[in-house]
Amino acid sequence: MKFWRTFDIEVIKFLEGIHEIDFEIGDSFFQHFEDNELVKKGNLIVRIKMKVGANLIEMNFHIVGKVTLTCDRSLESFEEPLDFHEKMIFKYGSEEKEIDENMSMITRDTPSVNVAQLIYEFILLALPAKKIHPDYRNEMDDEEYEGEGIYAYIDGQDSQNQDDESDSNEDNNSAVDPRWDLLKKLKNKE
Repeated sequence: MKFWRTFDIEVIKFLEGIHEIDFEIGDSFFQHFEDNELVKKGNLIVRIKMKVGANLIEMNFHIVGKVTLTCDRSLESFEEPLDFHEKMIFKYGSEEKEIDENMSMITRDTPSVNVAQLIYEFILLALPAKKIHPDYRNEMDDEEYEGEGIYAYIDGQDSQNQDDESDSNEDNNSAVDPRWDLLKKLKNKE
């Protein structure tokens, strides 16, 4: 319970204007979230520039640091650097509800806003889709090239010999369906 309170921003106390709030994220931060399989360790600094207005509160998050991930390919642990910006808007309204992913409605008498879940989600969204150890990033990934429509041809004498053999086999089969002849003509035009 004490953990969650450390990420409360008491918005009711701030006057109109721009305010800065900093949070330090350590390994224990990630242990408080259930079903967290991606990040177990990290060392990050979160700087929130909060612009309090008459009708809304705009929070700009700048998150910098490193998280420890497990490589999808080798299962080795590695540190992934993060440096990104996110934005969240809290609009004053009649009830507390989420309007969309970047905007929530709060009442004017809402005492505080907890940003722990927001920070956690921002970090997860900033992670790469494929978590590959830096030592393996330059290697050719077969999955990436599969299905991209790239054709590879072997250039050399061996391929010409195979073509000659297939042509001679085709010549030996004199009783060929005429539809195949039409297809061969189309193939030869290309």
